[in-house]
Amino acid sequence: MSDQPTVALLGIGTMGDGMARNIAGAGLPLRVWNRTRSKAEPLADVGAVVAADPAEAVRGADVVVTMLFDTDSVETAMREARDGLGDDVVWVQQATVGVPGAERLARLADELGLGYVDAPVLGTKKPAADGALVILASGPEDLRDRVTPVFEAIGQRTLWVGTGQQGTRLKLVANSWVLTVLEGIAEALTFAKALDLDPRLFLEAVKGGAMDAPYVGLKGAAMLEGEFAPAFALDGAAKDAALMREAAEQAGVDVPIVEVAQRYLDRASADGHGADDMAAIFLAH
Repeated sequence: MSDQPTVALLGIGTMGDGMARNIAGAGLPLRVWNRTRSKAEPLADVGAVVAADPAEAVRGADVVVTMLFDTDSVETAMREARDGLGDDVVWVQQATVGVPGAERLARLADELGLGYVDAPVLGTKKPAADGALVILASGPEDLRDRVTPVFEAIGQRTLWVGTGQQGTRLKLVANSWVLTVLEGIAEALTFAKALDLDPRLFLEAVKGGAMDAPYVGLKGAAMLEGEFAPAFALDGAAKDAALMREAAEQAGVDVPIVEVAQRYLDRASADGHGADDMAAIFLAH
């Protein structure tokens, strides 16, 4: 494989579009596929080859990247890609699929004869567009140099955390903190309103102090202004919460804040906000 690997990206959604544009912008030959083709077609403008099916997308690729919704969608796409896969291909799996899902996909990689790097990311729509994702990578050391050009294109930093599927485990831990902050903001704003306070006073009180974080102002303002254009969809957050609870149960620990957050996420989804940003959790309080 050359220093400029040909990349196939399967999954052009909220994250995949920005990732694809940065891969193309870095000068890497790019082939893309999405189940809904219309979402992938604009990438032809940045030089990507838009494929009709996964097998066409991976044909000639050195690195295959999957950024789809869940384990089933990733497995389906990769099985459909089988006939197009060449020899000595590395599969970079970046969807959030949970611990059993990551293990299942690693077994599929062995079945397909692929090198496998488990590499979920931290970040949402804007970091993906800015090439500022944090990549939590795990996989054989001899594959690291081969995927580095892709990681440098899509991320600001890569953290290698092991040789198995530790990247997925760390992603679940990090996402549990995201949900803790998200639910905490929603609860604090709701509590302020119940005490006859302008909830914006909460955001002002913590602003710039030790209790502040960029996420507090960003998501807090979105909640109060009713601005729920999806940076990360609520249904995706609910799916990830279920994966966290599954992993915690297998590990024998409790994650009560995640459980509470999932309850409100599910309630907001049932009210029709599944495609909105996860900040719409506030509407369920």
